[in-house]
Amino acid sequence: MTTINRPLGLKHHAWSALTLAVSLTGIGAVARADTLSDLKEETEALQRKVSELENAQQKAASTDAVTGGSMPGSFKLPGSTTSIKLGGYVKFDAVYSDITQGVDAVANQQTVDTAIPVGPNGSPSDNKKGQLTLHARQTRLNLTTSTPTSYGNMTTFIEGDFFGADGNESVTNSNGFRIRHAYGALENFLAGQYWTNLFDENAYAETVEFGGPVGEIFIRQAQVRWTQPFETGEWSASMENPESLFAVSGAPLTAGSATPLRSDRDHYPDIIGRLKWKNEIGTFNAALMARNIRIDSAAAADAKWGGVISLTAVVPAGKDDFRANFNAGNAIGRYQLSGFFPDGYVDATGKVRLAQAKSAYVAYRHFWSPTLRSSLILSASGTDTPDGGTFNGFNKSARSAHVNLIFSPVPRVNLGAELIGEKRTVVDGDFGILHRVQVAAQYFF
Repeated sequence: MTTINRPLGLKHHAWSALTLAVSLTGIGAVARADTLSDLKEETEALQRKVSELENAQQKAASTDAVTGGSMPGSFKLPGSTTSIKLGGYVKFDAVYSDITQGVDAVANQQTVDTAIPVGPNGSPSDNKKGQLTLHARQTRLNLTTSTPTSYGNMTTFIEGDFFGADGNESVTNSNGFRIRHAYGALENFLAGQYWTNLFDENAYAETVEFGGPVGEIFIRQAQVRWTQPFETGEWSASMENPESLFAVSGAPLTAGSATPLRSDRDHYPDIIGRLKWKNEIGTFNAALMARNIRIDSAAAADAKWGGVISLTAVVPAGKDDFRANFNAGNAIGRYQLSGFFPDGYVDATGKVRLAQAKSAYVAYRHFWSPTLRSSLILSASGTDTPDGGTFNGFNKSARSAHVNLIFSPVPRVNLGAELIGEKRTVVDGDFGILHRVQVAAQYFF
């Protein structure tokens, strides 16, 4: 048997080398762990700095950018919480009337019932026949804002058109811009100029011409109003600007030339309450108004309280709809379209007399197709002149009929034509008749 002899120290040296290797490996691992830990901390710090920088950039960008507002079509300016919306339209009208109502007369551009000339046989005495007028005065601009507050949403609305102070048709056809609406509202409370609370503006019939049917309530004025919604509608109460117009007995009046006397001593606001409700049939309104009709002049000093009731309805019939309005009372006066009636009558003794008046219209709108529609509107108004004076020349009654055809080839464009007939009768029986054809192009923005 062969014996192999190994140095006694070889085994000892092997274990020493192994131990050293393991030791060195451990030291390297610890070193690498320390290095990875430091690198991780540096990476996380860098990521935090990048995130802070991105947030700062986003904040700066949002501060400097115009963004979308809370209302459809609105925007917010940089650093603002107020949403702003611009709106309105451009409208061209061509109007042909069978009688003329004067040089540069607004009544040739829109129906003004009180300006229809009257005569013994229904014709003006000075042969005022025929008038063609082209204009763009109904063009309208408006601005709406909405701002969230701790008391609720705050809104403002300003709107005007160009039926203000007249220029002339000889050179520039310039026309003044006038305020139609200017109000602010904080949730339920409104203050400023707006449609009178006596009438629901959503019940107006659709016409091509600007004036409207003779039987409608039509007035905008300064007011304060509270509107309280409930499950099926809302109620509202308002105090509105007072103004009294008088017919004065014994004045040197001739047929068709009566001019109301304007009072300047109004003491109380016009007080109006309205209830609006909706059901499966349609939308309905009932309103009551109390007015103090007052005169204080060298010839007379007296006052009377009067009242008015106004009812409106909008009833859908598939795509079509019916619209109606009925008004009655002894203080309708200037609330009638074009301020058709006096608010009060001053008799021969200087006392204020009030007269019962009624007015109404009915309208049916039919959609021939999604882009073509028509409205037929019939309307009337009348008043009982009080005894105790001569009020010849002041308005007694009016009748009107409108029929139109409106084509909307694309959304926000209306091309329309309308036939209009109106009759005005004054207290002494003289009357005048107006026939009018109007075509229009309207472009909303």
